[in-house]
Amino acid sequence: MFSYENEQLRGGNFIFKVLTTKSMFTDKDKQLIKRKGIEESQIEDQLMRFKNGFLPAPLLAPATVENGILLLSKEEVDHYTSNYDESELEVMKFVPASGAATRMFKPLFSFLQKFDGTKESFDTYCQEHKKTKKFFENLNRFAFYEELNESFTQTHGISVDQALNDYKHDDVISHLLYNEGLNYGSLPKGLLKFHKYDTESRTPAEEHLVEGVTYAKGKNGVKIHFTISPDHQAKFEDHIIAKSAEKNIDVSFSFQQADTDTIAATPECEPFRADDGSLLFRPAGHGALLENLNALNADVIFVKNIDNVVPDRLKEETIKYKKVLAGVLLAYQERVFNLLKKADSGDDVTSEAKSLLSELGMKGGYSNSETVRLLNRPIRVCGMVKNEGEPGGGPFWVKKQDAQTLQIVESAQVDTSSDEQREIFEAGTHFNPVDLVLGVKNYKGEKFDLMQFRDDEAGFISEKSYNGQKLLAMELPGLWNGSMADWNTVFVEVPLITFNPVKTVTDLLKENHC
Repeated sequence: MFSYENEQLRGGNFIFKVLTTKSMFTDKDKQLIKRKGIEESQIEDQLMRFKNGFLPAPLLAPATVENGILLLSKEEVDHYTSNYDESELEVMKFVPASGAATRMFKPLFSFLQKFDGTKESFDTYCQEHKKTKKFFENLNRFAFYEELNESFTQTHGISVDQALNDYKHDDVISHLLYNEGLNYGSLPKGLLKFHKYDTESRTPAEEHLVEGVTYAKGKNGVKIHFTISPDHQAKFEDHIIAKSAEKNIDVSFSFQQADTDTIAATPECEPFRADDGSLLFRPAGHGALLENLNALNADVIFVKNIDNVVPDRLKEETIKYKKVLAGVLLAYQERVFNLLKKADSGDDVTSEAKSLLSELGMKGGYSNSETVRLLNRPIRVCGMVKNEGEPGGGPFWVKKQDAQTLQIVESAQVDTSSDEQREIFEAGTHFNPVDLVLGVKNYKGEKFDLMQFRDDEAGFISEKSYNGQKLLAMELPGLWNGSMADWNTVFVEVPLITFNPVKTVTDLLKENHC
């Protein structure tokens, strides 16, 4: 069954000139803005953001297993697994899958620019770029190799191996990356072949289907929702329809809303213009998917990135801990709901509620009269793995007015000019693998409006480029950090084996993928 839902870092001390909207936009600009469903005032606000930056997250301390992260015993793992298995709820799995795989192949694009077709050029490049050397030495180990070889042979009349022997590495890479061949440089990660089996090779999208039937099954069957680009809609449908029908999975798709795009700016914080003179807009990061998530209706929602999948031989631990996280969620929901029902009956639950809020990542900073309101919020249970040097965000205690709150904080949100803040961030013991289970309904069974629990100050600005020109890009508060900043929060340590992202193509050669 298929359905479609409605689609559509900088902090710091910088002083830039910002124009007024009267002199800023042409009639052509205004037509484009209107087509995207954006108000001119929103763009003016965004340009002011480029000028003033976002407030950094004021870190208080890392969240650790001693302070803020649950470390479960084997007995607790078994208990929470059973807690979820015995539930009868509406369940959905949410998979952000719109990103193109271009960055996965960045080393290969660079190789094409510098390789001149000679042995000397190849040897020199590979001496300096070990990942590219590793790619070529292990090319036949990739799950996409057979498809690449067959397509390349049909087009060029020789095999991939023959081409490499003749130092036609550029022909092979071009065939892999560009439209003349497999077009892997432009496809989304979800449609690339990741894992090789005896009789087939699977894409991440397929692995999510296989994984999803084991834990994302609720009272109305298995439901998996992918957020995708409209450009890839037909490809995803062609790829998944038959496979999801075989497994009796209800798959749905949605697109990132065009009106969540943010304008790009010049380093002087003026509107950046493309080569044809038109305003340049950019997708506002995964934080823009909050609207997509908000449109879903389920009691329990699992969230997991498209590239964090493993072959069948390693799925057992992943499946177990998905159920564990869901069981923890249900246990906390039961406690919250019971207290809120007592409050509805006129009982004074202030003391119990304060104690429970502390377990849910909210310490102090609120009055007795606010206690029940703060308890009545969406709940997220987030898996955390031990930090082994991966770049990205992690769990921290953050100051919010007079309160201490548990948050997932990205490096771009940290004031690295402060020695104290940098030291706190670097002392983090755990990493955020984007392994979440969400409770988005209140104790009456009504859905929360998730847009009301976002911290608009948790966005960030980064430097990007367009045809060699520097620009500033703005991202909305991230889906699992700023967009959930005002949720009740539980962090749980999960095994490292549950985190296996693929950021570059050579990651597919790691033991947990190959």
